[in-house]
Amino acid sequence: MDQKLNSTELTAALAKNTLDEIPKPKSDAKEIVGLIRHSGKIAGYQLSDSSTVSKEEGVWMAKNGEIKGVGVAHRGDTLYLKSIPDGSESNNLGNLPTVSG
Repeated sequence: MDQKLNSTELTAALAKNTLDEIPKPKSDAKEIVGLIRHSGKIAGYQLSDSSTVSKEEGVWMAKNGEIKGVGVAHRGDTLYLKSIPDGSESNNLGNLPTVSG
């Protein structure tokens, strides 16, 4: 069977390949609604319950199914969160507002 992907599906498939892990979220998992930045770099996340966590805590929570809509990736020895591609740019982590933390 010959199956072809359109460009959106292909882009999403390629983006998912950059993730090391896509954890299965629990039913009560929170969403990331804001980014905490220090010197322009992401240092933490604001969650949908208004709590804030460090980048490291966010990775741990995502791996344990406590944050939905994200996967875990790495750069060198550093783990970080990335949005799971869904065809919508508006909910990508990079498009979220910066909040104080």
